[in-house]
Amino acid sequence: MDSSPGPRRGPKRVRLLYGRRVSLFTALVALPGFLITAILLWLEPWGLAAKATLMFFELFAWWLFAMALQEHATRPLQTLANVVAALREEDYSFRARNAVPEDALGELSLEVNALADMLSDQRIRAMEAIALLRRVVEEVETPLFTFSPSLVLQLVNSAGERLLQQPSVRLLGRTAAELGLEDCLTVDNGATLALPGSAQARWLVRRSSFRQKGVPHILVVLSDVSRVLREEERNAWQRLVRVLGHELNNSLTPIKSIAGSLNARVSGMKLSPEERQDFSRGLEIIETRTASLNRFLQAYRRLAQMPAPVLRKTALAPLVTRVANLETRLAVTILGGPNVELTVDSDQLEQMLINLIRNAVEAAMDPAWAAPVPDGGPPAPHSEPAVMLSWRTTDRETVITIEDNGPGLLSPDNLFTPFYTTKVSGTGVGLVLSRQIAEAHSGLVELSNNSSHRGCVATIVLPRTI
Repeated sequence: MDSSPGPRRGPKRVRLLYGRRVSLFTALVALPGFLITAILLWLEPWGLAAKATLMFFELFAWWLFAMALQEHATRPLQTLANVVAALREEDYSFRARNAVPEDALGELSLEVNALADMLSDQRIRAMEAIALLRRVVEEVETPLFTFSPSLVLQLVNSAGERLLQQPSVRLLGRTAAELGLEDCLTVDNGATLALPGSAQARWLVRRSSFRQKGVPHILVVLSDVSRVLREEERNAWQRLVRVLGHELNNSLTPIKSIAGSLNARVSGMKLSPEERQDFSRGLEIIETRTASLNRFLQAYRRLAQMPAPVLRKTALAPLVTRVANLETRLAVTILGGPNVELTVDSDQLEQMLINLIRNAVEAAMDPAWAAPVPDGGPPAPHSEPAVMLSWRTTDRETVITIEDNGPGLLSPDNLFTPFYTTKVSGTGVGLVLSRQIAEAHSGLVELSNNSSHRGCVATIVLPRTI
């Protein structure tokens, strides 16, 4: 082991503080004059008391001038230090005094004040930019999330709150796995996926990274491509319906007319009872089925040619009550909600509620509702068929809920498939029309099985204003 001593360090140099150095230099500058004055006084033929008194007053004046010089030398620097400290604390209200040009200290004060003005302006701009960014993030209808390197949620906008159905105070600080968003961080950028609670929607995942205070973060933006796909699908089958409707209408009208004419001629012909009955039954079937096909065709045409909504302020409670009273097969229980006005097309909203209430009533009155609950699930809470309607509001939305105690959804994947129906006399148009109306109002319609008991819940989400 090398035992040679390290390099020697000299004695630590003691450095006087700035204020003491000013005092020392002031004393040294005045010291020659004081000594000369003291010698001259000593050579004077005055008494010792007079000489001592004059030297005392000279020394006192020397001390006063030294203190004044120190004050003038240090006070402006202390003021500038206070201004700089305030700038460091982001307080831009302080300014240096005696900021005048063509002066050494004044020039420094001018520069410090200019720096304060620049930092204040930059802070105001930064605050305005942050406020604008937050406003844009809140107003955008695309769910947006930011995660820390440990995959903890740091930021979520209103669209993200609606997607996860929880306020931000309950979401922030939780991990992506706890929120059910871990797939958004693992799938390929630009891939689509379905998220829990929104199985009917497909989300396009856009993922990027950014730094905040030098720490890398992950930005996840979700885009609902299912609505765009539905719009393209709706346009396709609307064009198909228009073409088929035109061709079928051109054929059904003469068929019905000819069937009616033949039936009238058959009644005047000499035929055996069996032949007359066969002809009449066959022509009646042709005429009936033609009328039925024409009715279906008109329903499809109505779906394909729905006009744009005419928006106006509408009170929700009277409209809901009026629609509920139209149902005569089963009394609809209105649980109510807050008084709210919506900017909607009242006619289209009524049609949507009529369709959904009709479906709920038919489900509640379905004989299957009294059958044993499959898989040992919780039974319906009512001993009789029941349909309940309620609504609630948030700062930006109104949520209308229609709940029944029927058998629930058996094939949820085909709910909004055009022309698909499980009813004997259904057209497969009602739910599609309802969703089309909701989306025309920038809202949505969702159907799901009740989580607390048997039955189905139809949820309508509409913005307070469009």
